[in-house]
Amino acid sequence: MDPALFEKQVQEARITRRGAKEALEQLCQSFGSELLERLPILRTLTESPIQEVFGGELPSSITNPDDTLGQDAIDALSTIRALMPSFHPDIYSFVLNLLPLIAKALQSRLSVLRYAAAKCFATISSVTTAQGMTMLVEKVLPPITNAHDVRCRQGATECIYHLIHVMEDAILPYVIFLITPVLGRMSDANSDVRLIATTTFATLVKLVPLEAGIPDPPGLPEELLKGRDRERKFVAQMLDVKKVEPFEIPVAIKAELRSYQQDGVNWLAFLNRYNLHGILCDDMGLGKTLQTLCIVASDHHTRAEEFCKTQDPEKRRLPSLIVCPPTLSGHWKQEIRTYAPFLSAIAYVGPPTERGRHRSGLAAADVVITSYDVCRNDVDFLASLNWNYCVLDEGHLIKNPKAKTTQAVKRLASNHRLILSGTPIQNNVLELWSLFDFLMPGFLGTEKVFHDRFAKPIAASRFSKSSSKEQEAGALAIEALHKQVLPFLLRRLKEEVLNDLPPKILQNYYCDLSDLQKKLFEDFRKKEGKTLAEQATSGDKDAKQHIFQALQYMRKLCNSPAMVMKEGHKQYDAIQKYLARQNSNIRDIVHAPKLTALRDLLVDCGIGVDNSENGEIAVATSAVSPHRALIFCQMKEMLDMVQNEVLKKLLPSVQYMRLDGSVEANKRQDIVNKFNSDPSYDVLLLTTSVGGLGLNLTGADTVIFVEHDWNPQKDLQAMDRAHRIGQKKVVNVYRLITRGTLEEKILSLQRFKIDVASTVVNQQNAGLGTMETDQILDLFNLGETDSALDLEKADTAREEDMVDATGEVREKGKKGFLDELGELWDEKQYEEEYDLDAFLATMKS
Repeated sequence: MDPALFEKQVQEARITRRGAKEALEQLCQSFGSELLERLPILRTLTESPIQEVFGGELPSSITNPDDTLGQDAIDALSTIRALMPSFHPDIYSFVLNLLPLIAKALQSRLSVLRYAAAKCFATISSVTTAQGMTMLVEKVLPPITNAHDVRCRQGATECIYHLIHVMEDAILPYVIFLITPVLGRMSDANSDVRLIATTTFATLVKLVPLEAGIPDPPGLPEELLKGRDRERKFVAQMLDVKKVEPFEIPVAIKAELRSYQQDGVNWLAFLNRYNLHGILCDDMGLGKTLQTLCIVASDHHTRAEEFCKTQDPEKRRLPSLIVCPPTLSGHWKQEIRTYAPFLSAIAYVGPPTERGRHRSGLAAADVVITSYDVCRNDVDFLASLNWNYCVLDEGHLIKNPKAKTTQAVKRLASNHRLILSGTPIQNNVLELWSLFDFLMPGFLGTEKVFHDRFAKPIAASRFSKSSSKEQEAGALAIEALHKQVLPFLLRRLKEEVLNDLPPKILQNYYCDLSDLQKKLFEDFRKKEGKTLAEQATSGDKDAKQHIFQALQYMRKLCNSPAMVMKEGHKQYDAIQKYLARQNSNIRDIVHAPKLTALRDLLVDCGIGVDNSENGEIAVATSAVSPHRALIFCQMKEMLDMVQNEVLKKLLPSVQYMRLDGSVEANKRQDIVNKFNSDPSYDVLLLTTSVGGLGLNLTGADTVIFVEHDWNPQKDLQAMDRAHRIGQKKVVNVYRLITRGTLEEKILSLQRFKIDVASTVVNQQNAGLGTMETDQILDLFNLGETDSALDLEKADTAREEDMVDATGEVREKGKKGFLDELGELWDEKQYEEEYDLDAFLATMKS
């Protein structure tokens, strides 16, 4: 068909319909209570098709294209919907006589009839509210739990959806009746029901706080008003964890829960009871694993008991799935052995052949533990199984909705979904959308709707140049987002719940550049400065890669000249001759002050001090240092240098262990256990990427960062490996910083990134992707940190460059420099994408 002709016909039909409606409304006003007597054809055209189609079984001819009965029924429902607000009150009885049939139409097998009936029922209820809502609660809502007939669930859910949109504020007195039925459908097996239920609930939950002060609606039966008090109790529990009913764990968990942990289990049991899903985002170290095991084990036991009594296939035995970073698979298995040894657990990790051996036994296990990588690679197999709980540990790892891992995890089908994360939002509000898209798809709308409704106004309100109108819009968006998500988030901070946890003391430990480092820095700046200045203003992707390679070069130079001065470097021969004249070599730690500072710091902590050399008599306790340290590096190469140049050569008495990416995932927990239980080990060397997530390392009371991450959350997570439950000593955190260099500027940039997890929706953060050109270039200069990087002066940055890399609130068509490149300093990313050797070859000699 010709599109222009089709558009013309649609427009003509719209005008005809509008004219007919206007004419009928005029007749309603003119004839009033006598409308049906004066216009009997109206009664015939509305009453007869509804009675014929919905009075008994659905006529078999209704799907026949030549039969007009189906269209007549839809026209009848549409006519009543259009005229109901204009009818004289005396006509209401005629409509209410048809209401039971319209309610029955909500269960029709034809979706078009259900849709028309839902819209019609909603409009009737908005006019004759007491009668309509009574029928809704007594007749329409009970079938919403019918597990065997999806049409009942679809019709009732759709009816509530339209009711909310038609009645608007008038729905307030009835919100409390609707919220529980809708909640139950948010976990429906049918994706259409699930989507409309989550969308509906998102609207309802924002109205709940307004309902409390509303007087009882007139005309509702006394029995319904009593039921409302029960529903109010449920809603109060949903909004305040302290009001949740205590849950008695029916199995023998081998741990004594702290009071806040019992509160957490109560909350998880509440979610379980109502088929809700949530994020347990307690501060790192508060026992999220233990709380999770309590509810998983309890539900496993309860289901087994109910199945034994009823043989209901819905209650049959199902395994639960834990998805975690590979480092934590051993940790989960150990926690299950410690706290819930009656649960059988399989770690579905390792190479494909090893995983293949476990496949046949997964369905029979109580708990299956796997990693995000394995989940992505084996998603077809894992998605074919039914799970009871699906728990994502360190669930913020699915923050990017476009990542293959995220998409794989979202294919898993389970009765209950739970995310564990000490830092649910690391960079921006959009990350929250992806997490809820796993928990309750549709709850926060589509990604675009969420961006427009929440992320954009929140980001816009952060600018100093923002108008009062933008600031108000941002505040309203934050408030609306809070109301919507807070019932499904539980977050407690250490300082709120742990009175007995010793403090954490953070100190910066500065060192100055060596003469050789200064020389290499100055040479680099003179020879590369002009090129970098040109590339910093270029939009070319190759130029951006060159900038990153240069930053990585400088970062390594801050650690030690030996990390960059290798064969192939244009100045290699000249530097070797320069060092030979001084009777030195490139690996001499006099050229790497950070390594000497690390040695001094360890000695200050009593680590590596050999008392017998001072003439003291060695005793058994002298073999154990007064402090034990975790040493974190970003790069494996730097960890090698710490191990070989500091521990082996300068502090040979230090006993150490090492945990990095080269250690197989299933052996990492053994190293953690050995370090925690054997005090003769003084030091554990770790890379931030492997040691920073989820591990419990309370055997140490000193944490030393030799290098730092652009994202402060990663450093915070690493610190909290030691500062968590079980720690009896004050935890001292030291950050080794080379004064006046890129490293000091990294820490200044970290100040931009506020801990958004604690407020759920805070948007103040920035990274290299949002910096101005002069800020980028300042990273390559020696000396004091550029004042442009100070948080207090951040407002002076150009507005279009101030926004994060998701493109929020930026002038159309413009992007901040380095936008396409996400978080920095993931060593693997550099090895794969930014070849430093290739960069060295481009340097001017």
